[in-house]
Amino acid sequence: MSEERFLLGIGLIVVLAVGSQILAHQLRVPSLVVLLPVGFTAGALTDVIHPDRLAPHFPALVSITVAIILYDAGLGLDLRYLKGETRQVVARLVVLGVFITWGACLGLVMALFDVPLAVAVMLGVILVVSGPTVVGPLLDHVRPTDRVRRILIWEGSLIDPLGGILGAVVFHGIVRSQERQGFRFGTFSESMAVGLAGGAVGVALLWLALQRLRLGGPLGTLAQLATVVAVSAGCDIVFDDTGLIAAIVIGMALANLPGFDMPARRPFFETVVELVIGLLFVSISARVAPESVVPVLLPSLALVAALVLVVRPLVAVCVAAWTDVGSGERRFIGWMAPRGIVAAATASTFSATLADKGVHGADKILPITFLVIVGTVLVYALTARPVAARLGVVRPARARPLLVGGDPWVIDLARSLRAAGLDVLMLAGLAQERDRIREAGIELAAGELLATVTDPEARLEGITAVLLLTDDDDFNALASVVVRNRLDEGVYRIGPPPGGQGIVAPYTGDGILFTPGLVRNTLAALYERGARFVVQPASDPRPPGHETLFVVRVDGRLEPVIAAQEVASAAGDTLVLLGPVPHGSA
Repeated sequence: MSEERFLLGIGLIVVLAVGSQILAHQLRVPSLVVLLPVGFTAGALTDVIHPDRLAPHFPALVSITVAIILYDAGLGLDLRYLKGETRQVVARLVVLGVFITWGACLGLVMALFDVPLAVAVMLGVILVVSGPTVVGPLLDHVRPTDRVRRILIWEGSLIDPLGGILGAVVFHGIVRSQERQGFRFGTFSESMAVGLAGGAVGVALLWLALQRLRLGGPLGTLAQLATVVAVSAGCDIVFDDTGLIAAIVIGMALANLPGFDMPARRPFFETVVELVIGLLFVSISARVAPESVVPVLLPSLALVAALVLVVRPLVAVCVAAWTDVGSGERRFIGWMAPRGIVAAATASTFSATLADKGVHGADKILPITFLVIVGTVLVYALTARPVAARLGVVRPARARPLLVGGDPWVIDLARSLRAAGLDVLMLAGLAQERDRIREAGIELAAGELLATVTDPEARLEGITAVLLLTDDDDFNALASVVVRNRLDEGVYRIGPPPGGQGIVAPYTGDGILFTPGLVRNTLAALYERGARFVVQPASDPRPPGHETLFVVRVDGRLEPVIAAQEVASAAGDTLVLLGPVPHGSA
């Protein structure tokens, strides 16, 4: 391939990947719904974006890039949220669910396609994986209850590397059988050991870089990328796909090590992950030849129907048996198993090699996998939300604000918002503040204050708005800048005193709560002198001297009064007011 065609191919792949993600965002659908058909169509219409021609070692690049994705997913796996029977269900999905799905896929492939047992086993293990790159966007669209979301995210994140390892073991078993060599039963345990050892090395390196050398900002992000790429590559040199295990181990370890001060993820890291996902899906789907899809189209549709309607519901029944997982939760878990990037990457990596080895039917692995990915993603994307609503596992539409701060007036405000019908969550930095919040009976968010508020990957599940009410005006201002545009209803902060000497607060003016005169020190002083919050229907006359702070709409939305705009109430709404200081108070 000439240099001009190489550059054209690289540029076209990047444009298609980014353009597809922008289009998916505008359509409010998972990006995979657009990326796969766009890549497939581009591969059919052009001959310049075929990854095998652009990069001779494309499968190795796929493995490294998937490792970056899994490391990112691992950073979000906080063991504090995997408790009791939730942990039991996840463990069953990762172990029992894998083998049920593998066995069912093996039988279905043998029945529907003209392939030998070896290819059926290979396809079966490829199709056990789901993945956070597909499940996460679908769950963001559906907004299920917290426990259902945790179970499905953990399943997808843990099954991906396990499926990759199993695929590599099966692949090497098939190759050895073709070469008349015996299968080694210790291969799986050896590959797991390699992945775990690589993970331990990666954790040690990042502990040194992030804790001892205190690398933060761009250098901290680059250190993470370099470590994940180097460790994953080293593991893959020893045994295929063990780098995936190492990547997820590194991410999980850093997210859960006690006392480890993990720096907040930077937008650059998120951008890299999103770009990698787009490039992979476009490139892999471009490898699927249209003429290879037609012969397996109808049997693949039958396979998708069986996986969606029979296999996955059976898995959900088995893993939720004898647990407190409700009927609606179990049924929705049985209706969420889209295939994603690891299935595509594994099929792309192994199918061509098996075909070159002369394995009959190996050329069908990639098109079948491609059709199953497209079919499952479309089915779940189109039906998951109404199914979740029918099963009663959608989070309530009412707002769930997070109040950051622990002063007495902030806690009393949280009580008032809860009295207005909202599910309130609080976060505070000092131990005595957290004790006061617990004594007030308000749910306390887990995690360290700064990391939880500023880290985009912090597990603030279901939060619709953040109210920054601490007595540190600069913290409120900085946190509002970092968190803004990441939540459904917005990020707001209490105004700093006029003429304040803060470094940041006086110069950031967006999202300031309440009327211009009701700033932090004024509100705190009024509360200390006896002013209290009042909750009443909007239809009732507002008492004299009371000031409106929030309007809770009849559908549960929270609209704060902010300096930049007025909020009008309507019949059925609820008002949160600040009453005047009682007469005679000092």
